[in-house]
Amino acid sequence: MNRLEIDLKKLEHNFITLKSLLNKKTKIIGVVKADAYGSGQLKIAKKLISLGIDILAVGYTPEGINLRKLDIKIPIIVFYPQILNLPELIKNKLEPSLYSKKIWASFKNIIKEKKINNYPVHIKYNTGLNRLGFSTDDVTWIEQEIKTSPFMIKSIYSHLGESESQKPNEACENQIVSFEKIKKSHENNGNRDIDFHILNTSGIFNYPNLQYDAVRIGIGFHGYANNNNWDKKLKPITKLKSIITQIHKVKKGDLVGYNSGWKAPKDTKIAVLPIGHADGISRSYSNSNAWVNVNGMKAYIVGNICMDMLMIDIGNILCNEGDEVEIFGQLNSANDFSKKNKTIPYELITSIGPRVKRVFLS
Repeated sequence: MNRLEIDLKKLEHNFITLKSLLNKKTKIIGVVKADAYGSGQLKIAKKLISLGIDILAVGYTPEGINLRKLDIKIPIIVFYPQILNLPELIKNKLEPSLYSKKIWASFKNIIKEKKINNYPVHIKYNTGLNRLGFSTDDVTWIEQEIKTSPFMIKSIYSHLGESESQKPNEACENQIVSFEKIKKSHENNGNRDIDFHILNTSGIFNYPNLQYDAVRIGIGFHGYANNNNWDKKLKPITKLKSIITQIHKVKKGDLVGYNSGWKAPKDTKIAVLPIGHADGISRSYSNSNAWVNVNGMKAYIVGNICMDMLMIDIGNILCNEGDEVEIFGQLNSANDFSKKNKTIPYELITSIGPRVKRVFLS
């Protein structure tokens, strides 16, 4: 019925393309959080491992545990660990990103209680995004803590807030200056065997001189880099497909959908698709705001999208009940479709619900 097709050959193309932009020694951290952006964490992770990914990264501890349960053995960073999950994180040999004095102290106490030495951790600095991260004023405190903590610091990193924005960009430049100061301070205090990283997918294209020791790639593996010119080098890996459940005729003036969402401007035909906002197609796409691909033709969504279905105006399009419909993919990428809702492909593809079957093409 409904399915999200994930093309692993296109994923491989994206991996090779992005790697070609990097220095030979630059490590790649593959971000597979949020079920690998809604595409299936295990399959994506295993494909990346087969391609030679250095490290995987997830958002929260349970995501990392899932990978360990499925026999993923390479290093896994947990970007946003929560204190209550730290014992399970340790049990599953996950590597936390420490981002505050509170979580540092909590993790340090647990590690000491367990009499573990050199547990691998990563340090996150807030250089201007103002999300998670140590303050730049905490550098001296951290440098002292490193000397007495039973940790092996594997990397120190930050996150640019506008890596895709046209240069020069004052916000990014300020963050880069701050990160350079952090880096130099740690190196001057003997932390020379630590990896430093600040770039995500967009940053690889926009700031190739700032690769440092590693880069973090998530959405890039899915075919997007937040810039039309950069996107041309990549291939979207996902296609969302449905089928036509029913076709019926409506006359000029007939109303379609909840709250009389659409009034037919002329005699036409309506097709009903068994996919709705419970499956990740937001109600905001309603009423001719977005179109889908029916046999190579545009068919606009009409009426308010329902929980379990949506309606499209098929007019004079030749189609039948049971025919396949592409919501986004070849003619209408997730990037193009998401713009109709004034959002980004990240939100769209991670919103595709569990009722939609994931089908992997290799």
